Amino acid sequence: MNTIPTVNLADFLSGDQDRKNNFVQSLGKAYQEVGFVAVQNHGINQQLVDDFYKAVEDFFALPESVKQQYEVPGLAGQRGFTSFGKEHAKNSSAGDLKEFWQIGQTIEDGEVVSDHYPENVQVAEIARFNELGYQLYRSFEKSGRSLLQSLALFLGLDEHYFDEKIHNGNSILRAIYYPPITQEPASAIRAEQHEDINLITLLVGASADGLEVMDTAGNWVAVKTAPTEIVVNVGDMLQRLTNNVLCSTTHRVVNPPREKWHTPRFSIPFFLHPKSEMSLNCLSDCITESNPLAYEPITAGEYLDERLREIGLKK
Repeated sequence: MNTIPTVNLADFLSGDQDRKNNFVQSLGKAYQEVGFVAVQNHGINQQLVDDFYKAVEDFFALPESVKQQYEVPGLAGQRGFTSFGKEHAKNSSAGDLKEFWQIGQTIEDGEVVSDHYPENVQVAEIARFNELGYQLYRSFEKSGRSLLQSLALFLGLDEHYFDEKIHNGNSILRAIYYPPITQEPASAIRAEQHEDINLITLLVGASADGLEVMDTAGNWVAVKTAPTEIVVNVGDMLQRLTNNVLCSTTHRVVNPPREKWHTPRFSIPFFLHPKSEMSLNCLSDCITESNPLAYEPITAGEYLDERLREIGLKK
């Protein structure tokens, strides 16, 4: 049984106005109350997911000396490999028990964006790693666009409010490896409690349990979903834009029970970002007497820079 609300993206895309309206309200209500949903019929091909997971496992099994050749100084972990323990949660000094790989945007239509996106780092040792990562990135973008169209309608905006803002946006596909735990951790867990930076995060098929979300009473709830579903949550950018109408929920990845310390965990989230110039100034309709303005004006790029420094990826 799911521990978070479930929605069916096929309803939004069905062409049936009643089904579409029901989806819009269900998704919006879930994000107001919980901040996380499980999405059925999300449009991301399972074979593609399985193939990329296999390529990811093969990459992280490479010798450390090989992986570190792909760690590029000066990119704040935004492309290529980031070694174990480099990232930590905001307001925590303990490095998370993970290493990861990041794939960013590839602009193919000649649009000029304000940011210069670094080239993606290409893996030489694993067949199809780069191709599969690119395909999955594009698939996540498409599904994420539909979910943001639904949220735009829920907020009383034009359905396509987000489309141009996320087209060629600064989104990131991250492949995470949590190695087996070999000794008592000093203080860190696999990923300390945090909120995501971006608009929404789409997570497909983590290889082991561990993801937990904090409910409104402050209790930790394990996220359980069907293998065919993806988990999608609100990030801080969307919370800022909506002046806290939509919730960026605190979550974490806990260590397994001691008898399962020998098991690794793999996870592939997609952090959907807009272009850096997008304004995150609170929407006027989200500012009311009972919900006064909570945030100062800022752009998505400025906010991302601030947060990357807070989590230790940028100096």
